[in-house]
Amino acid sequence: MVAKKPEQVAKALGLRPDFVWGVSTSAFQVEGAVKEDGRGPSIWDTRCRLAGGVWNGANADIACDHYHRWPEDVASMKQIGVGAYRFSLAWPRLLPKGRGAVNQAGLDFYDRLIDGVLEAGIDPWVCLYHWDLPQGLDDLGGWTNRDCAGWFADYAVLAAKRYGDRVKNWATFNEFSVFTMFGYAIDWAAPGVTDRSAHMKAIHHVNLAHGAGVDVIRDHVPNANIGAIHNRQIVRPEGGLEENKAASELLDAHWNLVFADPQHLGHYPAIVMNDMEHHIKAGDLTRICRPTDWIGLNHYGPIYAKVDSSTTWGYGWGSPPESANHPEVGWPIFPEVFKDELLELTRRYKMPIYVTENGCGGGLGSDIPDESGEVKDTHRIAYFREYTQAMRDAVKEGADLRGYFVWALLDNFEWGSGYGPRFGLLHVDFDTQKRTLKNSGKWYRGLIKGEHHGE
Repeated sequence: MVAKKPEQVAKALGLRPDFVWGVSTSAFQVEGAVKEDGRGPSIWDTRCRLAGGVWNGANADIACDHYHRWPEDVASMKQIGVGAYRFSLAWPRLLPKGRGAVNQAGLDFYDRLIDGVLEAGIDPWVCLYHWDLPQGLDDLGGWTNRDCAGWFADYAVLAAKRYGDRVKNWATFNEFSVFTMFGYAIDWAAPGVTDRSAHMKAIHHVNLAHGAGVDVIRDHVPNANIGAIHNRQIVRPEGGLEENKAASELLDAHWNLVFADPQHLGHYPAIVMNDMEHHIKAGDLTRICRPTDWIGLNHYGPIYAKVDSSTTWGYGWGSPPESANHPEVGWPIFPEVFKDELLELTRRYKMPIYVTENGCGGGLGSDIPDESGEVKDTHRIAYFREYTQAMRDAVKEGADLRGYFVWALLDNFEWGSGYGPRFGLLHVDFDTQKRTLKNSGKWYRGLIKGEHHGE
């Protein structure tokens, strides 16, 4: 059988001929080697040491040992057949204190990784920030300190100058609203602050950092393709109850709008302005709203909001309706909402879209090799089948979609959930570090090759 060309596969799927198929990881979740070769501590290293900070007392000291095993992981990407690898740089690996002295060994590591990815015929997509703020900067106030935007810009200069000759696809931040909300309003992530003013400051200063980062990359990387990655999930009132409507509207603004709106439309949503306006200085919105080339979407499903007076903002996470449970997956999925988000992004921001994360978690029981060594993660295949079809339906209806990246290449450290949920196309035995390609990874390989586009 003659292998189909990528553009033939894309045409058969109703996608652009240059459609990008990829996988994603992040530095803190996969690299390990947290105390090797001069890397400094991050706020997540600190949280891992706090009692109750991470489920089951887990840490990312070793994680997937990607720092040492990246050649094997790149070979696995090539085996799957992806054309792009989205990963993040570890700020504390390049600048151990977040500013000042540069760590040459850290720079060299990403040189090796980038060169290895390119040699495998895969495009590197670099994200500058995936939640691992250097602890030295958090000691100075972190994202609540306006100066942090300037520290980020200096870090971006270092990265752009070093890697811009080989890396053309750049993202400033991953999931702005997750690390700001769960780090500064709800104590689910580092640095574990719960304060309204701190939350608003962090939002605004991260937005300023994004704008500065865009300008830095544009200045230092010829022909750069620049974007930022937003998690977007429609927010619905739990149970459809009127009493939860106000909570859902405020959560929607904090989750879906406070970053993408100022970055692309030049203003914050009206619902947050009473809390935000005294943090904004003259010219700030112009500094934030910089021209970018694409917008990244990380999407898993909708959020259900409910009134919760015990929280910082008075909203809490509600439960989805029982009717949303999928028999093959075992937990609620909403592929039609994925389609709607792609269409809404196209309508609202009029930007090319890359799905930079989409995937399905599984517990220990459903994501381990059986007696024959096979990982039969049928739930994940069912999820991918439904969601990639919804993606194709969105394109038919006008979504300007340019690529799709699975979360994740590897089972990894899942932040506050430790090593409980597994999202990888590759199973990782965290005792031996052995990798095993799951059946979902084989299915994704088949999708890329055009072996089951009619499903």
